[in-house]
Amino acid sequence: MFKKGRVDVGETDTLIGEGSVFEGNIKSQASLRIEGRMIGDIECGGDVTIGENGKAQSNIAARNVVVAGVVQGDITTRGTLTLTATGRLYGNLSAHSLVIAEGAVFQGASKMEGKTAAADGKATDKAQDVQPGGYAQNGGVGSTAV
Repeated sequence: MFKKGRVDVGETDTLIGEGSVFEGNIKSQASLRIEGRMIGDIECGGDVTIGENGKAQSNIAARNVVVAGVVQGDITTRGTLTLTATGRLYGNLSAHSLVIAEGAVFQGASKMEGKTAAADGKATDKAQDVQPGGYAQNGGVGSTAV
């Protein structure tokens, strides 16, 4: 997890286990996994995973987010937001790419942000707003239809 004084954000460094309740805000450069209950906002430089039994009443900002449990709050990710078949998100999202499995629940608005090649060969930011039940494609990944 820790290598020569540096945090490896590719691994889960913090776990809120099943049966545990954490109240308060978390700010971390390392990855976080929630299998219990979280009440408070999360700001994470690594990845955040809400396990199948996990419940978060949180606004989440992270590199990548996987929701297999329940999130009540907004999610902002610089990478990919994945809602698994057991995942439920009740809130708005902003992501570079979005993956929603069949059976997942998403109630809110989505904003897809990513990079597209401009005519001069330089990358530019592109944003696309999509309301629930609509469809967004950005970089080959993304759907808000559930």
